[in-house]
Amino acid sequence: MNIKTPAKAGTMESNDIYIMVKPKEDNGIEIELESIVMDQFGEQIEKVILSTLETLGIKNIYVVAKDRGALDYTIRSRIETAVKRGM
Repeated sequence: MNIKTPAKAGTMESNDIYIMVKPKEDNGIEIELESIVMDQFGEQIEKVILSTLETLGIKNIYVVAKDRGALDYTIRSRIETAVKRGM
């Protein structure tokens, strides 16, 4: 499954994450992540993004994520919303 158009979800408010997804021509998933807690939780945020995309069956996508301290369930919901908006 692939997305067709760019889409976004979330805000730049505290405890939220802004997600923008774009179609990617070549194979793979590319994530551009900025976070105020990058040193402590950067790897965990990437794992949540990747596992959510895997669950949704997405194989080719470019993701821009700007985190402001979101919890895992918020990250999952923002990714899912952005992907579904881009289909």
